[in-house]
Amino acid sequence: MRFSTQTLLLQLGVVLLVVLLSGAVHAWLVYERIGDEAENQALTLARTVAADPDIRAGVQEISQEEGTPPPEVLASGPLQAAAEAVRVRTGALFVVITDETGLRLAHPETARLGERVSTDPTVALGGQEITTRNTGTLGPSAGAKVPVYAPDSTSTIVGEVSVGYSVESLGNSLARDIVPIALTAGGALLAGVLASFLLRRRLQRLTLGLEPEEISTLVHDQVAVLQGVDDGVIGVAPDGRISVFNAAASRLLDIPDATGQDWATANVPEQLKHLTQPAAQDAQAVEIVAGGRVLVANARKAWHRKEDLGWVVMLRDRTELQQLTRQLDAVGTMSTALRAQRHEFANQLHTIAGFISIGQHDSAKEYLARISATGPLKFPVEQAELLQDTYLQAFIGAKGVEASERGVALRIGPETLVRGHVADPQDVTTVLGNLIDNAVSAAVAGSAAERWVEVELLDDVTRSGGTLHIVVGDSGDGLGSLEPEEVFAEGFTTSEQPVRSGAGQGLGLALVRQLARRRGGDVRVLDPGSEGGPGAVFMASIPGVMDAADTGVESTMREDSSG
Repeated sequence: MRFSTQTLLLQLGVVLLVVLLSGAVHAWLVYERIGDEAENQALTLARTVAADPDIRAGVQEISQEEGTPPPEVLASGPLQAAAEAVRVRTGALFVVITDETGLRLAHPETARLGERVSTDPTVALGGQEITTRNTGTLGPSAGAKVPVYAPDSTSTIVGEVSVGYSVESLGNSLARDIVPIALTAGGALLAGVLASFLLRRRLQRLTLGLEPEEISTLVHDQVAVLQGVDDGVIGVAPDGRISVFNAAASRLLDIPDATGQDWATANVPEQLKHLTQPAAQDAQAVEIVAGGRVLVANARKAWHRKEDLGWVVMLRDRTELQQLTRQLDAVGTMSTALRAQRHEFANQLHTIAGFISIGQHDSAKEYLARISATGPLKFPVEQAELLQDTYLQAFIGAKGVEASERGVALRIGPETLVRGHVADPQDVTTVLGNLIDNAVSAAVAGSAAERWVEVELLDDVTRSGGTLHIVVGDSGDGLGSLEPEEVFAEGFTTSEQPVRSGAGQGLGLALVRQLARRRGGDVRVLDPGSEGGPGAVFMASIPGVMDAADTGVESTMREDSSG
């Protein structure tokens, strides 16, 4: 049996028991009230009869006689006639008059006249009034017994009057009163049944028709899944309250657990809130920058049958994937350059072989001398010899090939001085690559005839965890009317503005700034540039990414400081 059915039956049983108990108690109280009213009525009637002068005189007269008159005489006497007249007029079960010994002088059944009463008369004959509920010769009754005093006396008792009303008449009165009691009990039972059914429906709706065991299993599964996955999961209830906020979401967004907070005012990126708008129900996944990470976020509406369960927002970390992608792009660019260099070497070897094959040995020697003077094929980066770190040489060389393909000359600034070596290639790749890519795009979109990008790098390895300073300028048209801070906004792209935004793909500058600040550095605009060139100049400081070189860096620094 389902839990909701068990709950319904239990509620119905409780309601039925309460109604029955209440009805029984009410009926008993009504019965007692009717019985008390009957006793009081019998007492009043008995007092009236006992106070009648004729009754008092008649009882005294018979009491003074020797013996008790025979039943025939009593049946035709004035006491019997008076008692019966009162009984018939009031509807009492009996009106009995006795002498001072308890012998009947008046009774509804004449055959019992002269006999002793069936109930104890000693209390009334002792001078006290009493109400009773007992069973006599006429059946169960509720009545009263009152002493009869001699005429002109308040102390001489000559008999007693006993008056009773039938219990059956009490039952008839109760039957008349029980109808509203039954109707009330029935109404209460109906209301209880209706409330139980409504409570059952609400329980099923709140639990989605699941049993307690199923709910317990779901809770355990939810905790295991939500806390065991690396993806961030945020659940937003239909009322706008955050119902789920797993540990991965807290880590990726770099904010504390927001469970229970209002979604509209929670400290989460606005782009996530836009995903849960009705207009964005079919929106594709978007990329955001939060906590120094590139996150892919999407939101889906959750339904159970036809019930709206709210929204589920999923967060996936793409930071490392983007860094690996950029490194692979650099490797691919370098591979292309090496293939070009190999092709050039092959052509040179073929030329030399041709000279030798036709006997032009002097021409071959002259060609070899010219090759030795010019050196091998180099990356199209001007002043690349200023870079001492092999990683920077390779990476900027690869970027130079990409820039050359787009008609942009990449050059190293004359103030470049890098004496250490790169200790954290991933962060350097992310920051330097974004800045160069943005500058190349700006140079291509600029109005200057000569397109160029200039990069200057300085390192500071005098401290623990050296800092790399990067300055990137271009020949573009600058930021135009944009404020410098606007280009660091998430989602700001060059496609949204005709001028240089410096925002790369809408994530570049926002990402590199957060990455640099997370390390204690920063990325900022040194010069917004102007239309016609030169363009904007960006500067980035990345602490902790450089180490001292193994060959003479410390001694060089000492010589510089002493000089």
